[in-house]
Amino acid sequence: MNMARSFSKQEVETFFARLKTKTLHPRSELVYRNPYTLLVAVVLSAQTTDKGVNRATASLFRQADAPEKMVALGESELANRIRTLGLYRTKAKNVIALSRALIERHHGKVPCDRASLEALPGVGRKTANVVLNVAFGEPTIAVDTHIFRIANRTLLAPGKTPLEVEQGLERVVPNKYKLHAHHWLILHGRYVCVARKPLCPVCIVRDLCRFRPKTTEAEMPEITPPASRARAAVADS
Repeated sequence: MNMARSFSKQEVETFFARLKTKTLHPRSELVYRNPYTLLVAVVLSAQTTDKGVNRATASLFRQADAPEKMVALGESELANRIRTLGLYRTKAKNVIALSRALIERHHGKVPCDRASLEALPGVGRKTANVVLNVAFGEPTIAVDTHIFRIANRTLLAPGKTPLEVEQGLERVVPNKYKLHAHHWLILHGRYVCVARKPLCPVCIVRDLCRFRPKTTEAEMPEITPPASRARAAVADS
């Protein structure tokens, strides 16, 4: 059993203050044009990288950037456009269904409340949280695989399910950091606290992290410095 102590309020404050210094105003790495295309991009991103989604949607969003246009495109053509993505047939079906639902229930507009978002086909809590945060500026925390890993690895907000982790982060993250908290954590998980071998020697919160078998300099893979990659990713988003 891991008996490491919990983070103190000051440690959490320091944790996020340091992440903020790396990327002052983080942004989603998904490329979108409006709340609707953001919603579609997030739905398509399940079990797929953001870069893969961006490649698939570059031309798609030029033609179909509204629910009416997506429905006119049709499920078959949409599936063909996104066939490089995992589960593309199911995703195409959901995107067409949610587009129809937006037209029928919300006059073609993306709703800004969780219940209405989660009532759309293919939209779960994580997707709703991303849309609420990115499109509408709500201080929600969307727990993806990166955030789930970091919360448990560091013991910042351990939990057995994404919902437990989300609720834990809601409790401990200071209000002034909540708007960007999930983006800072995603970038940290994507470029520093990676799944197979975290880059502990270059981690700016390593002294706060409760993860004991920290990676050494000798174990570091030869890759582009994570800080540079994170900055480039934000700049390109």
